[in-house]
Amino acid sequence: MSWIESTLYFNGQNGQPLEALLNRTLQSKLSFKAKSDFVQEPISEKVLEGIWEFLYEEEVGRGMLIITPYGGKMSKILESETPFPHRAGNIGLIQYLIYWEEEGNVTKAQMHINWIRRLHSYMTPYVSKNPRAAYLNYRDLDIGTNRGPSTTYEQARIWGVKYFKSNFDRLVHVKTKVDPTNFFWNEQSIPPLPVRG
Repeated sequence: MSWIESTLYFNGQNGQPLEALLNRTLQSKLSFKAKSDFVQEPISEKVLEGIWEFLYEEEVGRGMLIITPYGGKMSKILESETPFPHRAGNIGLIQYLIYWEEEGNVTKAQMHINWIRRLHSYMTPYVSKNPRAAYLNYRDLDIGTNRGPSTTYEQARIWGVKYFKSNFDRLVHVKTKVDPTNFFWNEQSIPPLPVRG
């Protein structure tokens, strides 16, 4: 499967022609929850078997893991050279996903969300620590959220260091210069430092 074909697969359009990607109308009413982890040590076969047990649980529906290998040239770029710091020392990235179709059914949605949280918890001993890092593009609101455009540096740092490690402080300073009023904010945006009067 090529990369472009995988976009069809993950969009629920497996088997469709590539031209289907040009259709900008929402095709699916799938809901999903994603979480992520960086792996720094090989994961044992026993732990992998435990993951399979989660995936075989009947209520899961469409649970999946995407494991992306790291290393090579990526490890030679210093953490501080780009905002993305997860380079040397990581052998891979795991994305945990669960999809479900029970639109509007809060009980079913919570069941699926609880499943992915249990799987993520199971993986705690086998992934990065201090902080337990996460990949920004798989936003995980479980690790913290802004309470509005007035979120403080201390509040945002809870998830900011998980996504950006020590680069978070540098990004806060950039945000302070570029957007001091925090006009561009979202649930996990980087806040500016308070304006000194």
